[in-house]
Amino acid sequence: MRVFTGSLATETNTFAPIPTGLGAFHDRGYFRAGQHPDEMTFFGGPLWAARQRAATYGWTLSEGLVASANPGGVVTRLAYETLRDELLADLRAALPIDIVLLGLHGAMVADGYDDCEGDLLREVRQIVGPDAVIGAELDPHAHLSEAMVGHANVLITFKEYPHTDVLERALELADLCHRTALGEIDPVAAVVDCGMVVPIHTTREPGRSLTDRAQALEGHDGVLSISIVQGFATGDVKDMGTKVLVYADGDAPMAQTIARRFADEVITLRDALLVRYLDIDTALDRALASSCGPVVLADRSDNPGSGAAGDSTFILERMLARRIGNAALGPLWDPVAVSIALDAGVGATLDLRIGGKIGPLSGTPVDGHCLVRAVFPDMTMTGQAGTPSPLGDCALVELQGIEIVLSTRRAQALNIDLFTQLGCDLASKKMVVVKSAQHFHASFSTIAHEIIYVGAPGSASPDWSALPYKKIKLPKWPIHNRPHAK
Repeated sequence: MRVFTGSLATETNTFAPIPTGLGAFHDRGYFRAGQHPDEMTFFGGPLWAARQRAATYGWTLSEGLVASANPGGVVTRLAYETLRDELLADLRAALPIDIVLLGLHGAMVADGYDDCEGDLLREVRQIVGPDAVIGAELDPHAHLSEAMVGHANVLITFKEYPHTDVLERALELADLCHRTALGEIDPVAAVVDCGMVVPIHTTREPGRSLTDRAQALEGHDGVLSISIVQGFATGDVKDMGTKVLVYADGDAPMAQTIARRFADEVITLRDALLVRYLDIDTALDRALASSCGPVVLADRSDNPGSGAAGDSTFILERMLARRIGNAALGPLWDPVAVSIALDAGVGATLDLRIGGKIGPLSGTPVDGHCLVRAVFPDMTMTGQAGTPSPLGDCALVELQGIEIVLSTRRAQALNIDLFTQLGCDLASKKMVVVKSAQHFHASFSTIAHEIIYVGAPGSASPDWSALPYKKIKLPKWPIHNRPHAK
């Protein structure tokens, strides 16, 4: 059996100020056909799973382009079409093909393409024909479209948030597609739109039990796969929202019944699933009142993992104004400040202007006399599911008792080694501010006495009702029931 695998993925915040061009893909991870490294990359899960299954199933494997970019603003037309066409050329060169396994995101938006994944899967289907099996692994923060479901045989999202199960879901995808190609199963899809958008943290209830109940049904009585697609609220496209996707073995009514059941359950649980955000000063007060440390504060609004710039200073400014020390913050994206710190060297004290570079939603730059505590050229952080996440050149600077990790590449806080590689002792800190929404949790929960989610200003603000949507279907809870913006 001939199998082709590849990847093209990013998550697009259509309100973010920084467009995502070809350079963003080359910075995050760009591997031409046959050049993927001997380790799993985050959106290379299907490729890694295919390598593991090839010997077991006797596959002849062809590997195409694997390219991903950090979440950001709308992808340029040049970037999307160039990378899409490269991946499709790799597929044509590998024909004939029985199975296609793709690593996608599901919320990629480009100039002229509101549904990049639907467009890509349509092109793949035209190339391989109606009899080939097409499967794709998606991030649950996807915009599940009719085109995506219609042109693929099987779509599977990660179940965990943080996304720690990339390989497990990729292996499931490979197995289901193999069985489909052999004629052992006939995946039939059902989709139910919940009419809302809600995060589902699997690190707490009720998200944990909801996910466990869905997973417990898979593999029994003809239920092949259940994916709860959470949606991505800062993507202004018509398909945005929370949906349930179920595949049953040749049984459309059963798939529809199960999808409806889980959709109703998600709707019932929606208030409990929502994250409660504190304003900056309330969050700082609570952290200061804690008898133990460190308290981890998640700056969700400036999360590069949601497309924000990662250079906002709103929380930092309040900490400095309130003379809060014995703290850490990072990563703060500022290539200019990093370059100056590297040139100055460890132990240097100098005046630096930090952050606030990109626009109004980044706040104003912070000026201060800083001590360069450490530098680390070309640093890599341990990312989701153990995959590498490049940070570029980094520096640890101290400003009024706050140790700040500065990076030259935009990235969210995924692992405590973001700080520890630079010698920052998190256990001794009163509080740690991380630029992340939820993916920090898997690692930082191991050292945190308490975790607080902060609703500061920013381009990835959780105050979705304030966003100028033009394309989404309204009403959509909890976004106010209002007409489209003119």
